Amino acid sequence: MKFNRYHGAAISAFIIWGFIPFPLKALTAFPSSQILYFRILVAVLTLLVISGTTRREQWQQTFRLFKAQGPVEKRRFIIYTLLGGALLTINWLAFIYVVNHVDIQTGSFSYLLCPILTAVLGFLILHEHLRVNQWISVALSLMSCLLVGTDSLYNLLFSLLIAASYAFYLITQRLLKEYDKIVLLTLQLLLAFAFIGPSYPWFVGADAQPVTAHFMGQIVLLSWLFTVIPLFLNLYALKELKSATVGVLMYLNPIINFTMAFLYFGEVASQQKVIAYGVIFLSVVLYNLPIGKKQEPQASA
Repeated sequence: MKFNRYHGAAISAFIIWGFIPFPLKALTAFPSSQILYFRILVAVLTLLVISGTTRREQWQQTFRLFKAQGPVEKRRFIIYTLLGGALLTINWLAFIYVVNHVDIQTGSFSYLLCPILTAVLGFLILHEHLRVNQWISVALSLMSCLLVGTDSLYNLLFSLLIAASYAFYLITQRLLKEYDKIVLLTLQLLLAFAFIGPSYPWFVGADAQPVTAHFMGQIVLLSWLFTVIPLFLNLYALKELKSATVGVLMYLNPIINFTMAFLYFGEVASQQKVIAYGVIFLSVVLYNLPIGKKQEPQASA
């Protein structure tokens, strides 16, 4: 299989996401809840403009599909859309707080755990099959968590919160796989902002800082370059690439995060954490090995 524009789109998306600590670190003086509030606001306004100009057909298809569903399916759509919005809000808030007030490596570790945790949840909730090497990978991931936990339980709990919130979010997306992903994301962010929007003083709290041009510039950068653009690139890649291929490429994100944490932001890690990171990298490699996987005919690219 040759490298094509779909591979380029997926790689570009994960490289962009890998540099997300830069706009977040530029906003360290602001409360995490204030950053999240305006990130959701700008992202949802952007997605609404896109929806009204280029994705009207997808909204109409979603509405028709919802109308054609029975009461149980409609209830499932509403529940999982609400749940998806809540999980995404929790994930974004936790990641912003961790990058700005804990360390980048804790956030990076969570996104190395996330695909493996998603696979376990897929097995438990969706009854998806896991190969032997993937179960070994799960055990190694658990070992790496124990190593991080004995060094810093605080950091481990944040990593697990970020990983679990995003893993459960991905499961809700699989349960609504017949619906357009951009339409779902727009609905989820609309619902999230409908909850937090009217309660700005309560949600942000007394630590809220004055909204400056610098703040809004970084928020627009965060919402456009690091949210909407890579999302479209990722969805474009999924039109032709297998989910497994995109799943492997997504590890570019935490790898870049780790590199920046140590080489640019000057973070340090204990020997125990270094061993834990080595174990989780080993588990990631093992998880993605095609051991016991049925070979499918390769289409020419």
